[in-house]
Amino acid sequence: MKVIYKLTYPNGKIYIGKDLTDTINYFGSADSKLVERDFTREQRRDFTIRREILWESGTASDAEVSQKEVEFIRSCRSNDPAVGYNQWPKFIA
Repeated sequence: MKVIYKLTYPNGKIYIGKDLTDTINYFGSADSKLVERDFTREQRRDFTIRREILWESGTASDAEVSQKEVEFIRSCRSNDPAVGYNQWPKFIA
């Protein structure tokens, strides 16, 4: 199963990603330095991230999944630095 997921961090910011293997413990590739800036050392000591599956397919091609990922990034505005941690596609205000 191929999935598009949304991660929600304790500060409410989100990250949208894809997983072509539906691995339960895959939590994306958000830029660690970008995320670290939003949390103090103390906040990082007890940290919960929510992972939601937004879309899944057993038949979509990798290209279709990538296209769907971009659609969700744009519709959820997770590429807007005020909203989320996706850095691509570039957010245009």
